Amino acid sequence: MPHDETKAAGKSQASRPIIWKIALSAMRAAGRRLLALGLLVAGCLLGCVHCRAQAALLMEEPYGFFGAVNPTGHNAVYFERICAATPVKLRRCRPGELGAVIARYQGMGGYDWVAIPLVPYLYATENLSGVPRRVDRELVWHLRDRYHEEHLLALGAKVPRGSLLRGGWTELIGVSYERTIYAYRFETTEAQDDALIERLNNEPNRSHFHMLFNNCADFARVVMNGYFPHTFRRSIFPDAGMTTPKQTVYKLVRYARKHPDIHLTVYKIEQVPGYRRHSGSNKSISESLATTGYAVPIAVLNPYLAGGIFVDYAIRGRFHLVPKNPETLRAANLNELIAHPPAVQETERVAAQVQAPLEDGEEAAKPAAVTANGAPIEGGEAHE
Repeated sequence: MPHDETKAAGKSQASRPIIWKIALSAMRAAGRRLLALGLLVAGCLLGCVHCRAQAALLMEEPYGFFGAVNPTGHNAVYFERICAATPVKLRRCRPGELGAVIARYQGMGGYDWVAIPLVPYLYATENLSGVPRRVDRELVWHLRDRYHEEHLLALGAKVPRGSLLRGGWTELIGVSYERTIYAYRFETTEAQDDALIERLNNEPNRSHFHMLFNNCADFARVVMNGYFPHTFRRSIFPDAGMTTPKQTVYKLVRYARKHPDIHLTVYKIEQVPGYRRHSGSNKSISESLATTGYAVPIAVLNPYLAGGIFVDYAIRGRFHLVPKNPETLRAANLNELIAHPPAVQETERVAAQVQAPLEDGEEAAKPAAVTANGAPIEGGEAHE
């Protein structure tokens, strides 16, 4: 019996190393699976970052004679992932390209919309290193004429240069020589951008421009609804049923307050000095009527209407959409417009800096992100 017990104990001790080896092997296998899972998750997260791109709703200030008559300004939409194969045909951007600005204009050879690469749109040159810090009339005309001859003749010989009362191809390039632009940047997905490319390329690009009900802001409204459905609609107050650049931006800011995941960020693209006086601020319809000379004849003809316009302006027409200290972009740091900010840092600032009023019955929501880190000329071109 003692001999049998000793023999059994020896067998038990001999089996222990085998059990430990099996356990250790299982632990190593589990560790490898966890590591593979972690790498997969990290890859998915990095992939999601690259799947998302930047876009921006541009609110461009009014300028010149037409800007004094109609101080609502201009709307355009910039896309990092969408480039111009031609001024009227879109494609996916290639590596190194900065994207394009798409907008509606009047008098562009019968086309409804035109797409221009970002750098020429702002500075009428293809190379950021060639952007001057200060310009004059002769230099701006030279830059525009050269780019027009190289890239815009496809629009047709009938597209005019532009004048005081009539728009033309000069509206498409060198915009930063004319006015300050505020870029309200948000994130887009590949599916959203591809859908816009397909829709604009396949639909007839025929102009039906109407200053009141089919203008540049209406085009931006339709485009933005493709990204944020049912968000951008015409408003009776304070814009009398029309679409204005300020109202379109207001709707985006209000949407971002409820959806901080779009990482709304505001930038100021500074006007290059020297070509014309500094542009004015964007105004809504009621703000335009209440703060300009239009108020006098309206008050004479119909004091009740004038009173209603003033009340609407006082209550709802003075919302501020530009933060106090937005980050300023120039040619030297324009690449920041397409930088992908860390989501953790993009969370807190719209409510504090962008004071957009709530609609009736709307509850305040978590704010989206808002990062805040000229000689006169005679004549000029017509514009919005």
